[in-house]
Amino acid sequence: MSEGPVVVGTDGSAGAARAVLWAAREAALRHQPLHIVCAVDLDLARRLSAETASRVREAALSLAAEAAAAASDGAPGLVVTTEVGQEPAADSLLRAAAAVALRAEGARATIVVGSRGAGGFSTLLLGSVGLAVAGRASCPVVVVRGPERPPSRVVVVGVRDEKDLGAVRFAGQAARRRKAALRLLSAWSYVQYVGSMVPLADEVRKTVEAEAAASTRVLGSVQEEFPDLRVTEEVARAPSPAGELVAASSHTDLVVLGARRPAHHVGRAVGRVAHAVLQHAQCPVAIVPRE
Repeated sequence: MSEGPVVVGTDGSAGAARAVLWAAREAALRHQPLHIVCAVDLDLARRLSAETASRVREAALSLAAEAAAAASDGAPGLVVTTEVGQEPAADSLLRAAAAVALRAEGARATIVVGSRGAGGFSTLLLGSVGLAVAGRASCPVVVVRGPERPPSRVVVVGVRDEKDLGAVRFAGQAARRRKAALRLLSAWSYVQYVGSMVPLADEVRKTVEAEAAASTRVLGSVQEEFPDLRVTEEVARAPSPAGELVAASSHTDLVVLGARRPAHHVGRAVGRVAHAVLQHAQCPVAIVPRE
């Protein structure tokens, strides 16, 4: 499926401002429009006085207009639209992404959010919703994190098996647009201190070898699909796969992960590796639905 329009949330915070600029540049690279959402939770607004609720809506309109101006400055010629969402932030972004994808005739949207939102009074607007959106979206979600720095021209994608092929394709397209290299990173955490439990150690070894072979098959597929890209593969033994990805993020433009959503999670809307990377990465992180 082709990558379509970009939807970004804003709440006037510094994190949201960075997300808007990243989203504007991404939309320009795709030659797709940018849609900016500033969400106001009307259920909460209804409990305010009419005058205060009106001020909140006016503030949201103003924030959306300011974000649109910044996006146009960052990507001249970009088609930018705005809306004030009337639902909680995550709901507004998910609904907007579905709507713009429909207008794009099947090309899927990508949702972009900042890693931190505004607090206090501005919680009536869009807050820090990256985890909530990533846990529910059926389209890619990018959480913009890390310091501003010159591009490294590298995109990293975490690979475990063939179900990550969608994430690899997303990463390949992102790398191609940026004229960057694509690095497939498979990080495995071996069971340690198994002592004399040879059957357990042997089972672990066989499992890791099978998954590493799956990663190599994904490599072959992506090389065939993106023959113009410089693609490398690394299978790393590491105490923590999340730690390996976070370390890679310090010299990477984008980290891409396939979404693993726990069936019964407490406090996590995504898998533990994605959750940790979203919390600690030093560059933007894309979460892509698994195939």
